[in-house]
Amino acid sequence: MGIKSFLWVKLRIWKYKMLSSAKYIEGNFNIHQPIVLNGEGKIIIGKETHIGVIRSPYYYNGYGYIEARTPEATITIKDNVHINNNCSIISAGGEITIESNTLIGYNCHIYDSDFHEINTYDRLNTSGNIGNVLIKKNVFIGNNVTILKGVTIGENSVIGSNTVVTKDVPKNTTVGGNPMKIISELKYFNE
Repeated sequence: MGIKSFLWVKLRIWKYKMLSSAKYIEGNFNIHQPIVLNGEGKIIIGKETHIGVIRSPYYYNGYGYIEARTPEATITIKDNVHINNNCSIISAGGEITIESNTLIGYNCHIYDSDFHEINTYDRLNTSGNIGNVLIKKNVFIGNNVTILKGVTIGENSVIGSNTVVTKDVPKNTTVGGNPMKIISELKYFNE
């Protein structure tokens, strides 16, 4: 990477750090792409975790977004997690936990809420239903994946690119599609 590119990215990282408003951030993690950290809840990020990937899509023009929106919201990203560019992780009041050694592709979205009620009278006044999200250790999440509220993804699983995850994923499986379906069992990990 040339000096101009390096300086451009460093300036953007600094700019988005100044735009962040998170009340509680804990951890010593590595930032390679600009990221906004917002909200009144807790954002806890483990050691050897990397956010952003050099020479990957959205590196020069995208940014990550992590928000623990309410005081009750908690986002925990454990040790040695690698999150590619342009991620969006938002907790509206529950818990989102990403366990160790997880790989997340670019443009991935993880949410613990519907964010709005379906009922037209309540749609603008509530944050919708909330359901915790748990991504267990050693999961590989492809590019452009959306993970919705109330989901647990079992350890060692693989989520194919462009998948919309609306229900639990058993451990040691490959899933893909919209709607999501089980593609195969990863026999290598079975006990």
